[in-house]
Amino acid sequence: MELEISQSQLAERLRVRTDTIRNWERNRTSPALGYLPMVLEFLGYDPAPIATETLGEKLLKYRRDRGITQKELAQQIGIDPTTLSRLERNKGGRTFRGVLLRVESFLSKKIRS
Repeated sequence: MELEISQSQLAERLRVRTDTIRNWERNRTSPALGYLPMVLEFLGYDPAPIATETLGEKLLKYRRDRGITQKELAQQIGIDPTTLSRLERNKGGRTFRGVLLRVESFLSKKIRS
């Protein structure tokens, strides 16, 4: 993909070092979670899309697209980070119905807005 921008220009735009861009391009490292929203916006597409069929996939995509941690999202929803981790891995079978309803309500409100 040719975007007609130098590594140093992109590094400046994303507020990272040129070496960081080089490492991302060569798949030596991946962008940290906090940089993902800027990278996705710059590219104009998601090079590693996440399926959104399950609640866990929806949570993971929501969190990744916004560059927030599990702890931050759990606080926004009002649940424990461990519960969020289980839900993202689709291991929330024992999760109380009230928690599931809270999570689903949160996602439906945030995705619409």
